[in-house]
Amino acid sequence: MALISKLQTGGSPLSVGNGSTPPTPNFAGSKLHDTYSINGTPTMPTKPTPSELDLEGLVPNNNYRDNAPEGRTF
Repeated sequence: MALISKLQTGGSPLSVGNGSTPPTPNFAGSKLHDTYSINGTPTMPTKPTPSELDLEGLVPNNNYRDNAPEGRTF
């Protein structure tokens, strides 16, 4: 019996949903997911610091579209 079958039939206290795909939350109205991860607004002292990867809308010099493999088009 495959491991996934055992999980789906017997379950596990360590698995949420016992092998099924969990529902995805709707983040559309979440200000935390909309702005905080980029600019830290609103201030949330108990949360991790925002991403330092944001380029403020600038395109990096080494972006994939300008350096795509030969034959690749967009």
